[in-house]
Amino acid sequence: MLAILISIPVFFIFLLFLLRAITEIFARPRIFSPDQVTSAPVAIVFGAGLRRDGRPTVVLRDRVTMAAQLYSSGKVKKLLMSGDNRFVDYNEPQAMREYAWSLGIPDEDIVLDYAGRSTYETCFRAKAIFGLHEAILVTQRFHLPRALYTCHALGLKANGVSADWHPYRRSATIFWQIRELFATLNAFWEVHIQHPLPVLGNPEPIFPEKNP
Repeated sequence: MLAILISIPVFFIFLLFLLRAITEIFARPRIFSPDQVTSAPVAIVFGAGLRRDGRPTVVLRDRVTMAAQLYSSGKVKKLLMSGDNRFVDYNEPQAMREYAWSLGIPDEDIVLDYAGRSTYETCFRAKAIFGLHEAILVTQRFHLPRALYTCHALGLKANGVSADWHPYRRSATIFWQIRELFATLNAFWEVHIQHPLPVLGNPEPIFPEKNP
C-alpha cells in the first residue's frame, strides 16, 4: 500500500514532465526568429492579462510589439488579437488593439477575437471562426510549445516567434514554468480526449475572398 501511495504522485510528476517534453520537442523546429520565420497571412497574438487600469501587462505589450514588428516587416498581412472579454470592464482584445495603434498598425489590419479565453479556444476559433489554415503564433517562449502543439492538433498549421523582449522577474518566470506543466496536461486532455467546444458563432473569415 505504501508503495502504491508513493508511486501515484511519482507517476503524475513524470507524466507532467513527459508531456511538457513532447510539446517542446514538437515545437523546437517550428520556433524562429522574426527575420527567419516563414511569412503567413496572419499573426495570432494570445492574451496575457491586463493591469488594473485596463492597459496591457508588460507580457502582453511584448506580444503585441513582436506582432507589430512582423507586420511592419511584411511577414504577415493581419494581426488577430485573441483574448478574454467576458466582463464589461475587462477587454483584452481592445487593449491589444489600442496598443497596436500606438505602434502604427492600421485598424483595418487588426482583427479582434473577443472569446479567446484560453490557448485552446484561440486556436480553435482561429480556424473555425476566422477561417485560418496557417499562422504565426506570437507569445513568450515558455508558452510557444503548448500553443504550437494545440494549434497543430486542431488543424491549424503554425510557426512561432518568441516575444521575450524584457528580462521578466525570476519569480514570475519560475511560476510560469510550473504552471505550464499543468496547462500542458490540460491541453493534451482537451485536444485528444475531451474535445470541448468553445464559444462559437457565425464565421467571420479574415480573408473572405478565399472562402467559398
